[in-house]
Amino acid sequence: MDLAIGIEDVQGRQRRRGPGLSLMIGSGLLLLLVGVACAPPHTPSPPTPAPSSKIVVEDALGRTVMFESPPQRIVIAGKANFMLNDAIYAFPEARERVVALTKAQQSTAPFLTLLEPNYAAKLTLTLESTAEQIAAAQPDLVFLKQMMHESVGQALEAAGIPVVYLSLETPEQYERDIAILGTIFANPQRAEGIQDFYHSRMDRIKVALAGLDASDRPSALVLQTTTEGDVIAFEVPPTTFIQTRMVELSGGDPVWTKASGGGWTVVGLEQIAAWNPDRIFVISYFQKVDDVVAQLTADPAWQGLAAVQQGQVFGFPGDFYSWDQPDSRWILGLTWMTTKMHPELFGGVELRSEIEAFYGELYGLDDATVEAEVLPLLTGDVAR
Repeated sequence: MDLAIGIEDVQGRQRRRGPGLSLMIGSGLLLLLVGVACAPPHTPSPPTPAPSSKIVVEDALGRTVMFESPPQRIVIAGKANFMLNDAIYAFPEARERVVALTKAQQSTAPFLTLLEPNYAAKLTLTLESTAEQIAAAQPDLVFLKQMMHESVGQALEAAGIPVVYLSLETPEQYERDIAILGTIFANPQRAEGIQDFYHSRMDRIKVALAGLDASDRPSALVLQTTTEGDVIAFEVPPTTFIQTRMVELSGGDPVWTKASGGGWTVVGLEQIAAWNPDRIFVISYFQKVDDVVAQLTADPAWQGLAAVQQGQVFGFPGDFYSWDQPDSRWILGLTWMTTKMHPELFGGVELRSEIEAFYGELYGLDDATVEAEVLPLLTGDVAR
């Protein structure tokens, strides 16, 4: 550039326009030249790093488990596996990535066949499957319930197979474990949607029961029953189990908590009569609960119980599985129990709509499928 010619030309124009303008332009050129001389050389910005696909979760045992990318070969194994199945299959990614499942003990029909087109082609394990048999599926992730750590999980870990343990025993654990699944499937939005479904139902119950006094809480008893011949045995759940939490959350007073231990505790009719609760909720996993309730309420030994006299003995509903368990259906069980515990406050809930919403929002089943495949399986004290 001919910088001298440029300056002379500018100075000539300045003389014609007056000294003030000349000073301003000259100062501006000086600053420009100083800026050009002093400006550092241009350094290009570093490229934005690509987002990492690495996945890190802390499981129910407090273990940190890391994956370089989302697992593609998932095995669901061990006892209480249907609780894992029904949480995991609320994520659409499970249908392609789960390569092996475990046959559940309690089921009136294979629920996952409604969700999984390739269900029959998947490897089916048993409750007794060893770590070696599980490893044969070549998983890059095995899901187990927390209680399976020592019996199966440690051997899988020793073999270098990643294991993630879930609890799924209380509402709080359920929320945490759903978040873990959202991270593993790289779909946190889906996890939030599932959590929102549960929150909305629980919040509705809280609002309905707000301000409930202790004296307004009916005494309640949850009994798991098993039948051998004409003899029915009874057990009550521990205070930490979801069945007890359901009674508390639905506005009831669980009468058995002082008698319960670390697991289901056997009780006799004499103890039941001493409690004499306002409500009795009967659970039967392997026999039709309606038949069990009919047998109990017809028994002369039960006729003196207040709940029998007032028609307040209810069979816990179920479809593929009983709704009392820490399976995904526990929210249906809690909603139903609240309608029985406080019909004056919560009796307007239409359970069929709740069932349709549950299967629609969590599993993508339309109302026609629910009508044909789910409602005919209903048992217990629930309107059809």
